[in-house]
Amino acid sequence: MDDRALLRHSLAVIAYRGGKTLRDAPASFADFDTGGGATPLTILAHISDLFDWALTMAKGETKWRSGAADDWNTQVARFYTSLAALDAYIGSDAPMHAEIPRMLAGPIADAINHIGQLALLRRMAGAPTVGENYYVADIVTGRVGPEQTPARRPF
Repeated sequence: MDDRALLRHSLAVIAYRGGKTLRDAPASFADFDTGGGATPLTILAHISDLFDWALTMAKGETKWRSGAADDWNTQVARFYTSLAALDAYIGSDAPMHAEIPRMLAGPIADAINHIGQLALLRRMAGAPTVGENYYVADIVTGRVGPEQTPARRPF
């Protein structure tokens, strides 16, 4: 597996694990606040900002833009749209203007961290996701949309 393929697989992991925190979240989850001001909605918007930023880096433009954290359903759709756009570019023959290890260490790792925050916040909000063995999960490079295989072996 070359660097681009590994980066794309990382995006598939994000789609699988991130999607799990987004699916079936109660309506009240978007605005759940533990007192620090960051809500699941603002975290989710930030994750999509990270994907958009990574795409500009890959294209050699490097521009940060903060999207509006308008509503949960819009941000869930944006999560998958931004992720798919980044995956499509990395999967293409277009030149990569960013160093892949730095992209992994920067926006991709940051997104993974924030997905962990969403999972923790779901538990704190009383709507935890079911644990599973991700080693045997059906995570497929290029499958970065909301349609993911159900867990194979929940803990």
